[in-house]
Amino acid sequence: MLRIKKARFHGIHIPELALGLDYSDTNVKSIVVSHAHADHIPRNRALSQESNPIEVYATPPTAALMRLRGFRAPIREIPFHTPITIRNFRLTFYPAGHILGSAMTFIESPVGNLLYTGDCKTPASPATEGFDFPKNTPVDQLIIEATFGLPIYRWKSNEELKAELIEFSQKSLDDGYTPIFLGYNLGKAQEMMHMLKDMPYTKQIHGAGFPLCKVYEDFGISLGNYQRYDRKTSEGCILFTPNSGLESGFASHIKKRKIAYCSGWASHEARRSQINADRLIPLSDHLDYFELMHFCEQLQPKKIYITHTPDPNVVLHELKSKGLDACYLDLAAQEEDA
Repeated sequence: MLRIKKARFHGIHIPELALGLDYSDTNVKSIVVSHAHADHIPRNRALSQESNPIEVYATPPTAALMRLRGFRAPIREIPFHTPITIRNFRLTFYPAGHILGSAMTFIESPVGNLLYTGDCKTPASPATEGFDFPKNTPVDQLIIEATFGLPIYRWKSNEELKAELIEFSQKSLDDGYTPIFLGYNLGKAQEMMHMLKDMPYTKQIHGAGFPLCKVYEDFGISLGNYQRYDRKTSEGCILFTPNSGLESGFASHIKKRKIAYCSGWASHEARRSQINADRLIPLSDHLDYFELMHFCEQLQPKKIYITHTPDPNVVLHELKSKGLDACYLDLAAQEEDA
């Protein structure tokens, strides 16, 4: 099987293939970027130097979002379900359901097969390309995130969450309040906007999130009627901002407002007082504990590597009780949003 190493700075290193997964070091020939959240984009902006050329691979939406977020090195764009051969291995991207363009990476090599999920969500976020994985080829090794790897995390259906977003918006507006949804500018904001696209109200999004919305629309995700946040006209609209926006004065002039915190972490009632939210909506773009277990059982890999989990012992115990060989790969990365 392939050797899997923690990177010195960021991501995962596959030495036999000279390959990095969401990687920031320069001791590889190729880097795969699973999606465009900052904690997965290579941090070294000198990847295009002629003295040390490194090929960067991503899906077309991820490449577009990376460029908007300041990535300047060349990116080779690979559509989903399109195998390509790179030196001594074959790479195929599968939709990960996390945000637009998010990809699971399937590596086939003479040494063995590997599926790296990056961040993933099943059932998929409705503002993504869906969720899919290799079904006709055995997976030897699986690297999978377990951000919500505790049995206290079981998500409501997308339909239930959509109804909750609509109900909060409509009741707030009916009562003369401006609804404000807290969520990260890339991924969470567009997911909520997509769920609310049919409501007959103008939506305004934080300035940093506004240009990212066009990429969603360019790739077929409808967001309805929306505008860049404008302090002068924002009252009475449906507003979207990250938590940091409120701290920086976003909508501070609006006296009558209702705030909904939307994240998997909204499962914890303590977040209400921490963020001063009127509503906690557990809308996550990561898979929950039970979908994590189901997916691992579906794949039946020879070896599972768990990343990003609050308590690896819980996940490992459950997987091993199902007869699956699993271990913890501590990447010590900070999630931008959940």
